[in-house]
Amino acid sequence: MPESAPRSATLTVAVLTHNEAQRIEACLSSAAFADQLLVVDSGSDDDTVAIAHRLGAEVHSYPDWQGFAVQRNRLLQHARGDYVFFLDADEVMTPAFAEELRAILRSGAQGVWTIRWRMVAFGSELRWFRAQTRIERLFTRALLVRYSGAVHEQAALRPLPDGSAPLRRHMRARLLHYSRSTVRGSLQKLTQYVMLGAAKREEAGQQGGVLRGLASGLSMFLRLYLLQLGFLCGGAGFLYCLFVALEGFFRYAALYYDRGTLTQRVIR
Repeated sequence: MPESAPRSATLTVAVLTHNEAQRIEACLSSAAFADQLLVVDSGSDDDTVAIAHRLGAEVHSYPDWQGFAVQRNRLLQHARGDYVFFLDADEVMTPAFAEELRAILRSGAQGVWTIRWRMVAFGSELRWFRAQTRIERLFTRALLVRYSGAVHEQAALRPLPDGSAPLRRHMRARLLHYSRSTVRGSLQKLTQYVMLGAAKREEAGQQGGVLRGLASGLSMFLRLYLLQLGFLCGGAGFLYCLFVALEGFFRYAALYYDRGTLTQRVIR
């Protein structure tokens, strides 16, 4: 009898949502090639869930918000693919990114892959901005145990069969990240990011204060605006760098003035 063809590796693209009706269609449509489009929703009261269903996603609702780690573990609980890619609702895969992802699946490689972003803010792509942050997003599912951390979640991984740590690789193509669409939305998100960052630092036993916040915010603005070429990106680049710097300032201010209450105040 002829040998059967080897089974192709399958992919789950996993997305967390909460009131993402304006962005979820572009996000999910860019990942339509996945074997499983998986959404865990945190109790949206807009059309997010309906849109996700219309696009063929498998949707599970968990409105009892307990933090990002718990929600990601719920995604993992429902994931069936050999690989799982965690895609944020404000991100879009380009064709080049999707093709590189499919090539990884065809290779059968085991491990963890990080991504970098192409930033889009206030309606403009920040073409000259050097986004350096690398984030773990693609995992061989069998290696991913769970996420932990009350505030900023971290992945716990199983060792490979030979006992060695899983290899960490980098994807070359960049993921489109629609970081900030409007000034109003950025002001609303500022509170969330500030409280998340402050709570993380409180857990680590760090100290806050206005002067420390000023130093953090100023150094962050200069790094983003000058060293990472935000100044070449016009008004949108200035606003993006300013909002990130404001987060740097206010998280240390909150760490000092709101100490002891931060974890309880963390919101979606």
